[in-house]
Amino acid sequence: MSLRHTTLIAAFLAVTLGVAGCGTSKTERALSGGAIGAGAGAVGSSLTGGSPWAGAVIGGAAGAATGALTDEDDINLD
Repeated sequence: MSLRHTTLIAAFLAVTLGVAGCGTSKTERALSGGAIGAGAGAVGSSLTGGSPWAGAVIGGAAGAATGALTDEDDINLD
C-alpha cells in the first residue's frame, strides 16, 4: 500500500469520525458506529496483513453495538 493511499484512507476516517457525533437516536448512532467500525476494521486489518472483509465485519459489529448501547447523554460533544 502506498503512502498516498494510506493518507487518503486516514483522511477519510478522520472526516467520518468527525461526522459520527451527528446521531441523536440509538438507531442513528448504531448505523454510524457500524459504518465507522467497518471502515476502521477493514483498514486496520488490511494494514496488518489480515482480511479486510473479516476486519470490516468485526469492526462493524463492534461499532454498531457501541452505538446502540450509547445514550445521547453519555457523550457530550458540546
